[in-house]
Amino acid sequence: MNPPRHFLTIGDLTEQHLRALLRTAATCKRDRRYGQQALAGRTVALVFQKPSMRTRVAFEVAVLQLGGSVVYLGQDDIQLGQREPVKDVARVLSRYVDAIVVRTFAHSTAEEFAQYAQVPVINGLSDLVHPCQALADMLTLQEQFGRLKGLTLGYVGDGNNVLHSLIQACAVLGIHVAVATPTGHRPDGVIWPAAMRQAKQHGAWLRWVADPAQAVRGADAIYTDVWVSMGQERERQARLKRFQGYQVGAELLRDAKRGCRVLHCLPAHRGEEITDEVLEGPGSVVFDQAENRLHVQKALLLFLLGRTTKRIP
Repeated sequence: MNPPRHFLTIGDLTEQHLRALLRTAATCKRDRRYGQQALAGRTVALVFQKPSMRTRVAFEVAVLQLGGSVVYLGQDDIQLGQREPVKDVARVLSRYVDAIVVRTFAHSTAEEFAQYAQVPVINGLSDLVHPCQALADMLTLQEQFGRLKGLTLGYVGDGNNVLHSLIQACAVLGIHVAVATPTGHRPDGVIWPAAMRQAKQHGAWLRWVADPAQAVRGADAIYTDVWVSMGQERERQARLKRFQGYQVGAELLRDAKRGCRVLHCLPAHRGEEITDEVLEGPGSVVFDQAENRLHVQKALLLFLLGRTTKRIP
């Protein structure tokens, strides 16, 4: 099984790729020494236009635990696309490092990096998708239920980058998904129909509803995310008004299966998209999700760089 050269979206992976990544991630979690020194002598650059805690720390720790080194470059260090073109940065960094993780606003920036880089490029987040988060979501669901195919997930909130990668992963792995968003916040018009086709091919369904209670009815797990993402601060008041009724609270959980799990990619705005009671409740697995970012990103680094090293166990 040959891995893709880059990892920009979940769509870059086949079902075989995804399941192999999840197996490796589970192994990394069971044995923190797995892959130790696999990246010895290797350097990974983190090029971040957006600030981050989980993405940055998880990648830095992942590289260090695999024996490699990390160089972090924030927006003030490079001023990507302003001080010099993206294509020049990609080509220069390729002469210095062995892989590049980019966290950008426009998805086209990640695509341009991949076009010109001579080393693997990983999308740490763009405004369109958040594929590393989706890998952690799948590992979390697998841990909680012992399977993925046939599960039912209810998503309540904004049709954003997190949801886009989530439905792509669920479609390939056979997870049914019901999505509830306000009408003007439905998922991307290209990603949604493609995910519907993938879901059908893998024996699952994907549907949109306006009513959150309908989306979570009978769900094994409920997923939500912030209503106001980075870069949308000016829309805050308007968004808070439009999303009234989409909060994941105790009342909404009554429509889901008993013992359903609650997921959130964090950071959470407690009291907005989710109540403190639910986030801290017995069904919450959000901190397992956060931890799993480390394990899936270790697996991803091994996956993309492994074909050029003999030190991977």
